[in-house]
Amino acid sequence: MGVSNNITALFNFVGLLCSVPVIGAGIWLASKQDNECVRLARWPVIILGVLVMLVSLAGFVGAYWNKQGLLAAYLFCMAALIVLLLALLIFAFAVTRPDGSYPVPGRAYREYRLGGFSVWLRHYVADQWPQIRTCLSSSDVCQKFGRNQPYLTAYQFFRTDLTPLQSGCCKPPTVCGYGYVNPTMWNNPSNPMADVDCAIWSNDQSQLCYDCSSCEAGLLGNLRKEWRKANVALIIAAVVLIWVYIIGCSAFKNAQAQDLFRRYKQGFV
Repeated sequence: MGVSNNITALFNFVGLLCSVPVIGAGIWLASKQDNECVRLARWPVIILGVLVMLVSLAGFVGAYWNKQGLLAAYLFCMAALIVLLLALLIFAFAVTRPDGSYPVPGRAYREYRLGGFSVWLRHYVADQWPQIRTCLSSSDVCQKFGRNQPYLTAYQFFRTDLTPLQSGCCKPPTVCGYGYVNPTMWNNPSNPMADVDCAIWSNDQSQLCYDCSSCEAGLLGNLRKEWRKANVALIIAAVVLIWVYIIGCSAFKNAQAQDLFRRYKQGFV
């Protein structure tokens, strides 16, 4: 095995390792409770990671055993996968760039408006909201929140940093002026006409604010937050894969040149 093939095999092994954060990001997204209900692009991320692993493995085998055809196929397929990964990153950044959250005076948590999120995300969730709403209400996202947070006073609750889903679905909007009883029970709104969600709120634990626009917005806030975290792993993987691919192309060309030169010399022997 020549020096160029050694280098190609080494960097293909690095590429193989790059598939781990991509697969890990997909699995992490799939493990999130809101993604259980939305299932937004989690399988494409996992599948993309598995394909990167398989193609890198093929490149490693081709370099180690000097299979030029396999190496050429590796370079072609890896180029396509890098393009797909970059397209996924651009799409994810585009649809998660707008932030629909806003601060609430006197509260540690933020609240969410649908109008602040990307049009694509809003339409995607709106089209599937009946199924998503049923999934959320049958989950324990709010019930568990109420059981595990034994706040004794309203002040303790107001000083808690809620997740977007908890803020949007498990309590009424602050502007309605509901009186705090516990995290998922509120009474006597002082301003019931301030927002359409004020009349939708229910102390029925199967209803709460699952039909509210704020719940849809909170779900989008959760998705945005999670995808922003997953993007960090995907960016690192993309940068390393591009670096590995460039070095792999250079090593492949060197190997081709060495093979051509060897054949040229043999022609004169």
